[in-house]
Amino acid sequence: MHCLPSRRTQWLILWTILSAQTVALAETLPGNIVTINPDNVLVINGRKVFPIGVTMAPLPEAKTPDGKSGLQELADAGMTFFRTGPHGEDNWDERAIATEQQWEDAAAKHGLYCWLYLKNLSGLTGKNTKQEAMLRRVVNQFKDHPGLGLWKGADEPELSHKKVPALVRTREIVRELDQDHHPLVLMQGPRGTVESLRPYDAACDVTGLDIYPVSYPPGKNSLLPNKELSMVGDYTKMMMQVTEGKMPVWMVLQIAWSGVVKPDTTLRFPTFPEERFMTYQAIINGARGLNYFGGNIGTAMSPEDRALGWNWTFWNRVLKPVILEIGTKSPLAPALVAPESKLPVKENQGQSVEFCVREVGVDIYILACKREGATVEVEFSGLPPALGEGDLMYESPRKVQARNGKFTDWFGPFEVHVYHFHRNE
Repeated sequence: MHCLPSRRTQWLILWTILSAQTVALAETLPGNIVTINPDNVLVINGRKVFPIGVTMAPLPEAKTPDGKSGLQELADAGMTFFRTGPHGEDNWDERAIATEQQWEDAAAKHGLYCWLYLKNLSGLTGKNTKQEAMLRRVVNQFKDHPGLGLWKGADEPELSHKKVPALVRTREIVRELDQDHHPLVLMQGPRGTVESLRPYDAACDVTGLDIYPVSYPPGKNSLLPNKELSMVGDYTKMMMQVTEGKMPVWMVLQIAWSGVVKPDTTLRFPTFPEERFMTYQAIINGARGLNYFGGNIGTAMSPEDRALGWNWTFWNRVLKPVILEIGTKSPLAPALVAPESKLPVKENQGQSVEFCVREVGVDIYILACKREGATVEVEFSGLPPALGEGDLMYESPRKVQARNGKFTDWFGPFEVHVYHFHRNE
């Protein structure tokens, strides 16, 4: 008697066939085909990508302090996209279209992708024919550009009380014109509940939330009781509940934000350990993409950076070292686009330690972080019994020794460890 493959196996076989067809189709089209696979991973022209971006990016002609192209610097570190579209008080008009053309051209030149903000076009009521005509023009003009990666819908729609039907109408027009070649992303603010946020899923393909914990006083971006860095993981878990696993969750993390740059506030940036913790905690709790906000805020820049138009000091001291660990060229990159492992791995410290497990071929990766609190020794168990020595990525020469599927290690508050094991087959 022949056994039929499981439903998941059938779905994976179908996805493999469709992915091959996508690659073939992409070779015949001028623009990109950007899809989402069954593991909620972004796929660009058949290649799985963990999207990492900034809002806003250095201008197309901007240079780093040593004279290198700013956009090329981001690409070389392993970033993939940046937000474009009208900024500040501007809306879509002839000038905005011309500016977007420059951004799209620059993205394609440097191997990056634009996350095009629809802004005032993101919610159509059906009464404003000029607004709809402009939306159709923007989508038709840029949908086939090799620099376009994603559409960005309304910003923080639940917080700003946007009407879901109007956002859905915009999504329908984008889908009609673009034929689902580029997903539409909605980012929420750190407010609302699972119940109040979930209706907005109908208006997007990817959702997420922006959260900026580093401030004086700490954690004032959130109204929830937790004012620690670990609120990033709490909000990521909340957004995972919002989507019920039906679409990717991306998180927007902090460079600078209004709560630290206004005249009555104290300027404060994340340190490298803080940015690293927030980044990994978001990934561990389910984020399939990350964006970093505030590199272009002039009041958060030194005079030297302001002259160059971007916060290169923060980039070099804090953000670049983080991106080098998780970017497209990092040794961890294959694990970040892998599905969640089915290995029964556990740890013995309860909710104070968070982790995820990914498998890529014979390689096993454990990404783990410790929330606030005391330093603890953690035992991980449930690994294959034959595993031996494992590397701690980015902490060479540190290693751990697994015996009978278990190993132990120490975690201080807000500490991150990334373990890499090879199966013995």
